[in-house]
Amino acid sequence: MSEHEHPEIAPPSQLWKQLPSDRKLQAAEAFWSDRNASVEHAEAIVAIAQRIKFRPKSVIALPVEKKARHLVALGNVTELIAARLLVAYHLAHQRPMMAAFLDALGIAHEDGLINDEEMEAPSEERLQQAAKTLAASYPAGDVSLYLSTLMWQDPDTWGGLHGVPELTQLV
Repeated sequence: MSEHEHPEIAPPSQLWKQLPSDRKLQAAEAFWSDRNASVEHAEAIVAIAQRIKFRPKSVIALPVEKKARHLVALGNVTELIAARLLVAYHLAHQRPMMAAFLDALGIAHEDGLINDEEMEAPSEERLQQAAKTLAASYPAGDVSLYLSTLMWQDPDTWGGLHGVPELTQLV
């Protein structure tokens, strides 16, 4: 399948911009609670400090809720920050959907996280069927965001999702 047959998957920053404000706030709160995001936290702290004319040290001291609101207020975020925001959101708020998708594919997982580092990419047919199964149980926007997130995270494994109708639903 050539890259011209299907539209490109939106980069994380574009997916982030399309999120409703309540989801952005959920994602931002999850982002600040993510202990594996120190690089992204540092970048976000500098961006927030510049925007609100605070010293980075003062931004660090803010409560999570305030840092989350400031992060959402930035509007534009880098691909690095947007990617971590989306991953943190899914890990904090969409575990049941992640698990349901992997169950539909017959992939072993622990609470929506794949255990097998050497997992073989599922066939296009299996991915299409799993996407349909997910869409039958979860809101279209949530399914679209999750499938898009998977695709840009690991196009080799999830590239077979290109063209599934469930990808094109608005968030």
